[in-house]
Amino acid sequence: MAFTSITLEKNELIGTLTLNRPEKLNAMTPALIAEMGEALSQIEADPEIKVLIIRGAGRAFCTGYDLTVGLGGGGSRYTLDDDQRSLQRYVEHWLRLRDLPKPVISMVHGYCLAGGTQLAISTDIIFVAENASIGFPSIPAGAGYVSAFWNWMIGPHRTKYMAFLPGSRISGKEAEAIGFATRAFPPERLEEETYEYARKVARVPAQKLRLEKIAINRAMDLQGFRTAVLAGAEFDAIFHFGPGNEEIRAVQKERGLKGAIQWYERK
Repeated sequence: MAFTSITLEKNELIGTLTLNRPEKLNAMTPALIAEMGEALSQIEADPEIKVLIIRGAGRAFCTGYDLTVGLGGGGSRYTLDDDQRSLQRYVEHWLRLRDLPKPVISMVHGYCLAGGTQLAISTDIIFVAENASIGFPSIPAGAGYVSAFWNWMIGPHRTKYMAFLPGSRISGKEAEAIGFATRAFPPERLEEETYEYARKVARVPAQKLRLEKIAINRAMDLQGFRTAVLAGAEFDAIFHFGPGNEEIRAVQKERGLKGAIQWYERK
């Protein structure tokens, strides 16, 4: 299958899935996510791919969901239930990535924001550039959707510290220190270190890699990971149809999107 928003390559038992919307800093559209789903099916069935690396083209890993395109339906008949189901489908997409029976590594450079962090957290290993910028949406357009993923990486107190403040950012070096990132490297070494690790992992029997991943993921699920991130879709939908979202729309109407971001981020 030919892709338009991603690319998929393989070499030495390593697959590389690249988000390929560099002009939009790899913001994700429904079409991109659908293509990623098709690619995951190919990767799962391909014995010539033992390890998958996910990266972004251009200046960023991924800046989240492309809100200019929209993820759901909209319109006067678009209900809270419609929104919850739409959001849940995207969580299920990330769970499918997490459940891929092969090791998956995020190689994060530039920006990794909002939904882009859901992507990264759904992989098994997160390698980041020390100067990467990682964090939450710039305006408070949702609630519980992204933070449900972060809680499992950095704990409840740090997640609240980040989630309460729109536009919260940490560097790749900070992300390693607090447990979001597996390893942080100087930007010029990120690609070399990522592929060197992947080549070593690719020498390990595929069955061991699959069973190790299942065992660790199952322990997390017994602690409630899967239930918690699926519940995030419910909280987000409630917010979208509540008074909080009306406040945001009023700020955007008065100041425009850029002005609203500056207002929420002002010191």
